[in-house]
Amino acid sequence: MTQVAVTGGAGFIGSNLVAKLVSKGHSVTVVDDLSTGMISNIDTKVCDFQHLSLVDAFALKKALSKAEVIFHLGARGSVPRSLKNPVATHDVNATGTLNVLEAARETGAHVFFSSSSSVYGRNGALPKDESMWLGPMTPYAASKLAAEGYVQAYGSAYAVPVTLLRFFNVFGPKQRPDHEYAAVLPKWIWKAMHNEPIEVFGDGTQTRDFTYIKTVLDICTDGMDRKVTHDGAINLAYGNRISLNTTIELLKKHFPDLQVKYVETRAGDVKDSQNSPGLLKSLFPDIVPTDFENALSETVEWLREFGETVAHGPTVSD
Repeated sequence: MTQVAVTGGAGFIGSNLVAKLVSKGHSVTVVDDLSTGMISNIDTKVCDFQHLSLVDAFALKKALSKAEVIFHLGARGSVPRSLKNPVATHDVNATGTLNVLEAARETGAHVFFSSSSSVYGRNGALPKDESMWLGPMTPYAASKLAAEGYVQAYGSAYAVPVTLLRFFNVFGPKQRPDHEYAAVLPKWIWKAMHNEPIEVFGDGTQTRDFTYIKTVLDICTDGMDRKVTHDGAINLAYGNRISLNTTIELLKKHFPDLQVKYVETRAGDVKDSQNSPGLLKSLFPDIVPTDFENALSETVEWLREFGETVAHGPTVSD
C-alpha cells in the first residue's frame, strides 16, 4: 500500500484516479477546494478528504505531509476562463504548483504533474513532440508552462522525483457537461441528450488528439507502480487527429436528429492538435489506448445513465 495524494481529486480526472487507486488498495488523500469538483464524485468513507485551496501553502503542506506520491491534477481550468481572470489562473496553476513542490521537497514524494498541450500554442507544426518550441497563446497556457518550469526546476535543483505529463483533450465519464466552460465532448453529448443544438466554433475542420480517461488512468498508475521519471515533459496522447466534423458524424450514430450550429471562431482556440507518441510509448510500452469511437460510445452511455450525478454542480464563473 502506498500513501497517495490527489490534488483536484473531486474533479473529472482526479475522482476517476482516486477510485482506481482505492480499488488497488492504496491509502488516498484528496485535496480539492470544490470550486469545480464535486464531493459526490468521491467516497469519503474510503479516502481522506481535505477541503482546501492550492494557494493555502500552510494547509496544503500539512495535507500532503504523509504522501509518498502526489498526483497534482488540481488547476483552474479553461482557456476562456483564464482570458477573463488571468491573475486567478496564475495563482492557482503556477503558485499552487509551487506550493505542491515545496511540500514534496520536504518529504521526497514523487510528483506527477498534469500540464496541457495548450503550451504549444502558436507552434502550428504537426504532429507535436516534446522537443518543439512552446508558444502559449492564453493565460491558461502560460500558467501551465510556468508550472512546468517549476516542476523541472525542483527535479533538477532539489532531486524531487517528477513526472511531467502534458494532457491532450481528455474525456470520459464524470466530466461535467453543463457549465459555461465545459469541455466540448460532454457538452455536445449533454445538449444532444436534451434535444438542443450543439455549437461549433469555426467550420468544424479543426482537429484534436482526444484521449480517453481510462488511458490516462493506466498511464498514471503504471507510472506510479514502476516509478517512472523523466527529465522533460511527456505528451500524453496517442497521435489521433480527429476533426470536430468527424466527431459530429460519430455522435449522429447515437443522436440521428442532432442539430449543429456553426458560429464564429473563439479567441484562444488552437486550430489543430496531434501528438507524436514515440516518447510516451517508449516509457509506457504496456499501455494500449482505447479506440476513440468505442470510448465516445462509452461516454455517451455513461452520461445517459449517470449524467445527472455530475450536472448542476458548483457554478463556474468569473
